[in-house]
Amino acid sequence: MSKFLPVGKLPPDLLARFLAKAPIEDPRVLQGPGIGLDCAILDLGDNLLALKSDPITFASDEIGWYAVQVNANDIATSGAHPRWFLVTLLLPEKTASAELAERISDQIFSACREIGVEVIGGHTEITYGLDRPILVGAMIGEVDRSRLVTSKGANPGDGLLLTKGVPIEATAILAREFPERLTGHLTPGEIGEAQNFLYDPGISVLKEALLAVETAPISAMHDPTEGGLTTALWELAEASGRTLLFDPATVYIPDLSRRICQVFDLDPLAAIASGALLLTVPPEAIPDIQLALSAQSIPCVEIGQVAAGPTSVLQDTPTGPQPLPRPDRDAIAHLFEK
Repeated sequence: MSKFLPVGKLPPDLLARFLAKAPIEDPRVLQGPGIGLDCAILDLGDNLLALKSDPITFASDEIGWYAVQVNANDIATSGAHPRWFLVTLLLPEKTASAELAERISDQIFSACREIGVEVIGGHTEITYGLDRPILVGAMIGEVDRSRLVTSKGANPGDGLLLTKGVPIEATAILAREFPERLTGHLTPGEIGEAQNFLYDPGISVLKEALLAVETAPISAMHDPTEGGLTTALWELAEASGRTLLFDPATVYIPDLSRRICQVFDLDPLAAIASGALLLTVPPEAIPDIQLALSAQSIPCVEIGQVAAGPTSVLQDTPTGPQPLPRPDRDAIAHLFEK
């Protein structure tokens, strides 16, 4: 009998086996599906198109705004500007209302206006068997061929940079979905501050990704999401076929995030982490990138280096470099299991 899979992403070995069967024969597909690849890339002549589809599953609050940000993030990691958005909104039977549909739609439209994206289509329905709204977005962006960045491009000797810190997204989700669990551990003001992590420091990396590409050569970018920074490092290593040397002590974890993770007994490096951006950059370009981001009040620290393969992630320890264990799934996933 088949073993049931847990809540969260498919295991990477299973996903890789599925993706290896994907039919891709069109030469215009410059990048198709793969572990650690944030976008598909299509060659349509003068410009390239970057395409991404992502659902909102852990969060139920502000999901329309949320969906726009996470899809735009992946587009931005390719150096592309997000341009067009399609959305599929599935509403739960018995509890769906016109007001709920309009509220989520307004969130989507407002978020798209903020970043200059057109909503060009999609689908909405009331769906049997759901207990909460599910939203799936598809974002399309444009990028000049000379500015294309993918997570395959990391080179030996590059510095490994991280913006903002982790886990911004998990902090917001936990405070919004389980505020009662935090009562007695955090003040009401601190819970409100954690809920606002959605906006400040924010889960969007669009600004910093595009600014980095405009500032200096970027060899690779990757958006840490489900599975947190730890999984993102492994995905970047797999996409590029490199060894990443990682120093956990350099990673900024906001005090509020650390305390919330302690309440839920979670590893902050393995919790969903939109809002941070991983970059690999030639060493001579690191000061320029950090200076440009700092001028926009975006922290950026070097957390490691890229070495030649094989594919692996090694972390600094008191006894020397050791393999960094890859999480089976996101640290917060079990909290959503029935």
